[in-house]
Amino acid sequence: MDNIFQNLGNKQTLSQKIERTIENAIREKKLPIGSKLPTEREMCESFGVSRTALREALRRLSARGLINIQKGSGMYVSEIKIEDAINSLNLYYDLKFDNNLLSQFIEVRRIFEPEIAKLAAKNRTNNDLKELENSLTEFANCDPDNTQMEADLDNRFHLMVAKSTCNPIIQITMEPIYSLLPRMRNYIYANIEGEKENTLKSHRELVTAIREKNVEIAFTITSKHLERTQEIYKKHLKVF
Repeated sequence: MDNIFQNLGNKQTLSQKIERTIENAIREKKLPIGSKLPTEREMCESFGVSRTALREALRRLSARGLINIQKGSGMYVSEIKIEDAINSLNLYYDLKFDNNLLSQFIEVRRIFEPEIAKLAAKNRTNNDLKELENSLTEFANCDPDNTQMEADLDNRFHLMVAKSTCNPIIQITMEPIYSLLPRMRNYIYANIEGEKENTLKSHRELVTAIREKNVEIAFTITSKHLERTQEIYKKHLKVF
């Protein structure tokens, strides 16, 4: 680690430079997940900085989830989990949410989801299939007056399809988008007659295709479902 913790000089804000140096060492795996950082005193001496500058850098690294500071034990490189990436995107989309973002979401869904459905039909496990079927049952039996629950169950179904691909990158990409769907679907189920039945029919057909591992039918069903969704959003939510 001697080549990581070196004197930084005074050309940049010291706390930012410390943060960037440690972050780069983590990215380059010079500091592997779970490894223990030197003590504050040792890092201050190695970097040639004050404890104030070091602690500010460590505070930011901890807030970003890159290191874990354990009182009485020391500082360790954190394991970045899939949920961390998803939560960061959730926050970004929440802050940016408007009709423009919504139209972009639908465009992304029309590009990606038919292919996701194909991969789910190809890779799904028996447990994935069971979860999808249970989700259909819950959605069908949900109280029609509880449109928020219907929207949440619709969201959960799409998440399950994404997870059925067995590709975690797809989950990271799509889950933050799906997390915002209930905002729109709640309005749609409450105000558009027969929309729940149309959605349920489409979902049942998709599960059948996934069960039979019919990738082309899964692709076609999803494409048609999203075409309808786009038209509904355009007409009722004034998107596009």
